Amino acid sequence: MSKAVAIAHPNVALSKYWGKRPGAGNFPAVPSLSVTLTGLATRTRVVFDAALERDRVLLDGKAADAGTCVRVVELLDRVRKVARESRRAEVTSQNDFPTASGLASSASGFAALALAASSAVGLDWDRARVSDLARRGSASAARSVFGGFVELAAGAVDGSEEGVLAATPVAPADHLPLVVLVCVTADGPKAIGSTEGMRLTMARSPYAAAWLHEAPLLHERLRQALLARDFRGLGELAEASALAMHASAIAAGITYWVGATLDVLAAVRSLRAGGLAVFATIDAGPHVKVLVQPGDLSSVRAELERVGGIKRIIETRPGSDAQCETQVGRPE
Repeated sequence: MSKAVAIAHPNVALSKYWGKRPGAGNFPAVPSLSVTLTGLATRTRVVFDAALERDRVLLDGKAADAGTCVRVVELLDRVRKVARESRRAEVTSQNDFPTASGLASSASGFAALALAASSAVGLDWDRARVSDLARRGSASAARSVFGGFVELAAGAVDGSEEGVLAATPVAPADHLPLVVLVCVTADGPKAIGSTEGMRLTMARSPYAAAWLHEAPLLHERLRQALLARDFRGLGELAEASALAMHASAIAAGITYWVGATLDVLAAVRSLRAGGLAVFATIDAGPHVKVLVQPGDLSSVRAELERVGGIKRIIETRPGSDAQCETQVGRPE
């Protein structure tokens, strides 16, 4: 047997990725910039074993659904092809936060899988190549290979399935004092996965073209705000990006929000009207991530705890790269 265990963290996109380039390869249609979060983690073990007749995928102690299995096996096949590996693999992945609910579990999951699988067969890949591999399973996973603030460019219009696209670090975790309060507003997986939600948005939304035009502009302004350490500018642009993304999706009939999502947004606006620099962003799910500076944390958290629809608040900060925890190398 050859095995490795990797740990990766989810990320929250500040400028949103929503929509894919046409064709194969899983290339994003717009650029995005995210922050990798400590306090949430996926731990994934990959074991290549000659005794296995087929690949097995276990997620949070249960057999993964068919769609997830297909994506995992495709990633494993890429690793096997490069490593000239014939053995099947058992993949065991565990999240310490809700899975498939809009908290970027696919990002941390495929980042951990890409690192563990390539390490298990002894591929000495740099972070960029691991990131490109992770992107093929989940585009946002390319960003979770790196810590701190991370950018993923849009895919080339004429890119082929075998084109390379990795995320790139923009700033380290300590570049900007930031706390992200993850306000969990619902339990269980979301009804429409991100991939399907993107497909339907691009196919049906009358605002899809407007989103594809506006998203890169918001992204570049947000990137500049980050580099300038302009927290208020970054927060305003992150909130604008999230609302524009969801507006395009809602117009296609794709609604991820619940009542508590709106309640949290109202609380954030109320806090801001009271003079605090606090902003909200929402990925493809009902949960709200509240961006706040450390000095305002206690005031903001106290107010959010009064919002009845919030089930729990997870306090996170900019976090680190994905890491290989243990490895038993490929036998010669």
